[in-house]
This record gives sequence, C-alpha cells and structure tokens, in this order.
Amino acid sequence: MCLKYIVLCSLLLLLFSCKKEENIHIVALNPVTGEHYAGLTYYLVQQKTTSNGEENTTLKTGTLNSNGEAIFSIKLNRKHAYVIRVEEPENTCYNKSIQMYLDSPYDEDGKFTFEFAPCGNLKMNINNVNCEGSTDNMRFRFKYPYFEFEGWSTERIGCYNFISTDYVKVPSGWRIFECTVTRPSGTSLIKDSVFVPENGNVDFSLNY
Repeated sequence: MCLKYIVLCSLLLLLFSCKKEENIHIVALNPVTGEHYAGLTYYLVQQKTTSNGEENTTLKTGTLNSNGEAIFSIKLNRKHAYVIRVEEPENTCYNKSIQMYLDSPYDEDGKFTFEFAPCGNLKMNINNVNCEGSTDNMRFRFKYPYFEFEGWSTERIGCYNFISTDYVKVPSGWRIFECTVTRPSGTSLIKDSVFVPENGNVDFSLNY
C-alpha cells in the first residue's frame, strides 16, 4: 500500500512539474490609426501530436475587452505547442499573422500583438513620362509603414503606359513605392507614395 502511494505521488509530482503558469497578454490593433479592436474573439489552442495525427484542443476562449486586450494566466504543459488566434474584423486587407505560437518571434515575453488593417480601393496607372526608347526598363515595389517591402514587380519595357480601369482592394494607410529605372542616360531610383483611406477610392499615377 505504501509503495502504491509513493508511486502515485511520484506520478502526480511529475505531471504537475511539467506544467508552468504562463501569463498571456493579447492585443489587437489597427496599425494605420493605432486604435485597438474591442470585442474580437480569441482562442488559446493546444496542439498535440498523437498516433492518430495532430490533435487540437481549445483551452481558453473569450472576447477582447474595451481596450482591445485580453490578459490571463494559465498552466500549460510545455511538451506541447500552443497557438493563439484572434478572429479578424470585417473589411480586413492585412494581418500580421492569423495565429501566433508561444516561444515564436511573435511571443514578446507573453505578449502577442495582432494587427489588422482595413481595406481601401486603389486604381493605379503607370506612365513612362520620360521615355528614351525601347530599351527603357522599369520595375517597382511597395510597402506600408507597418510591413516591409514586397518583392519587385516584373519589368516594364520601353515607352510603357498602363491605365487601370478598375479599383482593387488594398490595405489602407500610406502606400510607399520605389522604382528603379534604367535608360540610355543612366539608372535612377524614384520614390513616391499615396494615402489610401479606409473604404476610400484613390487614383494614383506612378510616373517615371
């Protein structure tokens, strides 16, 4: 009887020693305005690998408070993976990440900041207003203050002119462009930008 008690105590001690209390702080904000999103649903999910594959278990769910935050403590077994998810608000055209893992680069000492940028509408025209001939070569890329540059576009060759007929949904905020232009006279770097308001329509010409 005594041996069984010792074994049981050892197993319980082992079980609880594997668990650690974690302090979780979730924030959801609009990176364009800095405003926080209140009332969004969040989830803390445990991901465990079993003989039947990956098993997901929701350990905690709730809604962000009026400050767009959720703060809580919970004991977790660090042998498993844990992911935090926040449901996107409507009219979203950018998110930093749909889900963030504990102990990932998004984990800032237990704080997880979700960013959701609303949509605007952009009609973009591209015009070689200083054409020097068929060997002109231009390519461009863009970024927003809340994320880094996308990859370079395909090359626009010669006296290229393009007029868009439709608006395209894009993230709102300042859209910053860089383009490299190579002509017989030399190579230059051109920078330009346009502000796309939430739900607004903007016509923008990239002239080079």
